Amino acid sequence: MIATLRFMKFFFAVLAIAIIVNIYIPHAADAAGITVYKKDDKFVKLGGRIQLQYHFKDPDSGDSTDKVFFRRFRPYIEGSLHKDWMGKFQWDMGKAEGKNEIAIKDAYMQYKGFHNIKVSIGNKNFPFSREFLTSSKKQQLVERTFVGDHNYGTPDRNVGVHITGHNNDKKLTYGFSVASASIDPDANKLDFDTPVNRNEDFNEGWIVGGRLDYHPLGNLKFSQGDFKRKTKATISIAAFTWNNDGDNNTRTTNGVADDLSKPDVDKVTGFELSGAFRSSGLSVDAEYNLFKADTVDANVTDGIYKNGSSDLKNYSIEGGYMVVPGKIELVAAYQAQDADNYADLWTRTSVGTNWFIQKQDIKMQLTYRMGKNLKGVTDDNENELFVQAQYVF
Repeated sequence: MIATLRFMKFFFAVLAIAIIVNIYIPHAADAAGITVYKKDDKFVKLGGRIQLQYHFKDPDSGDSTDKVFFRRFRPYIEGSLHKDWMGKFQWDMGKAEGKNEIAIKDAYMQYKGFHNIKVSIGNKNFPFSREFLTSSKKQQLVERTFVGDHNYGTPDRNVGVHITGHNNDKKLTYGFSVASASIDPDANKLDFDTPVNRNEDFNEGWIVGGRLDYHPLGNLKFSQGDFKRKTKATISIAAFTWNNDGDNNTRTTNGVADDLSKPDVDKVTGFELSGAFRSSGLSVDAEYNLFKADTVDANVTDGIYKNGSSDLKNYSIEGGYMVVPGKIELVAAYQAQDADNYADLWTRTSVGTNWFIQKQDIKMQLTYRMGKNLKGVTDDNENELFVQAQYVF
């Protein structure tokens, strides 16, 4: 705890310096990438995000730990040589692990010649979970809740064909994808991963799904926090199905799991119901996800699975209020997860604050999260502190 107090003193000292800089030095507003070349239909844009995070954990069943690391360190390049065509690739050097020195994120080509429709081919976000589709740089909490976490049923970026579109007034938006998607076998999770950063034991398969978003008061983008102070709302539904193609079930022998804690996954279906509301500095997002998952071995009982299957349910409601419009936001959230083999409901309650130095481009975030019944184990609790500095260009 002494280490945490020292870090907090350092953090608030940095905040004080940043306040002085913010007051006395002018800044450019809201950069979303820098166009370094443009002529007719040709352009090249560079951008990226840096998220430096401090994470402190205090579990009931072990020693407290803390670390400072780059949560995300993502440059990107976007460009075009031809009308209606665009390409983008983005990589992450903050999440590199094992043999993956660089984690590939966005990597796709896109055609925009159809009326109100974009067609992308490559590695791109799958159209499921409002919270997942909201960029990490525009989240109210430092870390996503269960409903937006690829570790708990939400598909990650996947390689395939991705279609997005809207009607003329953008009150109705939609997405549809057919893609190759991988799952990292783990009885404690339902962990979707992109096949471009695969490990040797990832289950391989195909995923098909789509979403529909209705914005009765005008289009509400995937971004948390109310800067414009206009009343808007969204309600959304989405669904998908994933099936193992049988090419890489390395943890099953003759239909029997070699390790109950790492069973191969056979199929998954997912359903989402979500909504969002913005008005007068208030921002609220709510989401419910249901996943039905089966393992290849129908006798697996461990983690989230009971007798080879699980109904994994995730709930989340999070909100914030701009106490200083466009600058200081107080946030709070509640999330819960239930599964067939859980003895108790796993819950997390969060409180925190966001300081927007230059809106979402330069901000400081603090989130304190209180977890109860971790992984469905009664009275196994853990408190966590997240502090993050973000710079986006």
